[in-house]
Amino acid sequence: MTNRPRTAWIISPGQVGMKAQCRGLAEALGLDYEFKDVKFRWPYRWLPERLLAGNPFDMLEADSPRVDPPWPDVAITLGSRCAPIGVAMKRRSGGKVVAIHVQKPNVPPEWLDAVISPWHDGLKGANVIETEAALHYVTAGKLSAGADEWRASFANLKRPLAGIILGGSNGLRRYRFSDEAVARIDDNIRKLTASGVSLALTTSRRTDANARTKLVRTVRELGGFAYDTEEGGANPYLGILALADVLVVTEDSVSMTSEALSTGKPVLVADLDGKSGRIAAFQAEMRRQGRTRAFEGRLDAWSYDPPRDTERAALEIKRRFGWG
Repeated sequence: MTNRPRTAWIISPGQVGMKAQCRGLAEALGLDYEFKDVKFRWPYRWLPERLLAGNPFDMLEADSPRVDPPWPDVAITLGSRCAPIGVAMKRRSGGKVVAIHVQKPNVPPEWLDAVISPWHDGLKGANVIETEAALHYVTAGKLSAGADEWRASFANLKRPLAGIILGGSNGLRRYRFSDEAVARIDDNIRKLTASGVSLALTTSRRTDANARTKLVRTVRELGGFAYDTEEGGANPYLGILALADVLVVTEDSVSMTSEALSTGKPVLVADLDGKSGRIAAFQAEMRRQGRTRAFEGRLDAWSYDPPRDTERAALEIKRRFGWG
């Protein structure tokens, strides 16, 4: 047996949050990974996932990355439509490919080697590893590097410093950056500044144009630092996580909240309009446990045990498969 690192394909629809979760797991496992952002052709993108597990490879768009042999050692999939690809790789390789799915698959968990699923998905099984929060790639080393990169940029901002992280609308039945929601956040940002708090804000690719424009303008008018994804340039996300005294995140993303919680800093959650059963259950539980509080335009200080799901899941995977 050689000492080469195990190889992995991270197979997902390509959303940034999805890739970040799988990247965090791959790095914690010490895998040599590459991303495969796949796209299913019509009508296969609408078929039940169970029907795709036989031969999903011929169902991909022509410009989608190929998932043909030679196979990697590990397939990490995220997105219910991608779970069948991991199942098919495992079967076609004679079990040589270890198929790991992140979040709840719409195929039986036993078809895969391991499923890493948050508790609010309600998934149980012998090969299910349940997590409190989302997997992520934020580590102490990355935070230290982010602090070094952005310390000079934030040097003129007095303490305390609030880091504001904006997500975005995620579907008609889920959360929305309505005009009313943007106005609430804007009002609470102004309250923070009036109480002597400095601001460092970053948007995401999902942030709605109305929210991005208004809130970036507000923070800059108030003397804070604001990064707009539409303007390009280096994103200060890790710098904000590392250097802020308190973090404000919008409620639409389990991943963003989980990454903020990994710092151990106070995390305030800004409400949007709309709802999502799964995400709302997660946010409610984090608040019940005393890990987060509502963003109401003031700072609070408290402590909690940060979730360590990425490290714990990686250790469990290594134990189950005998990976040293």
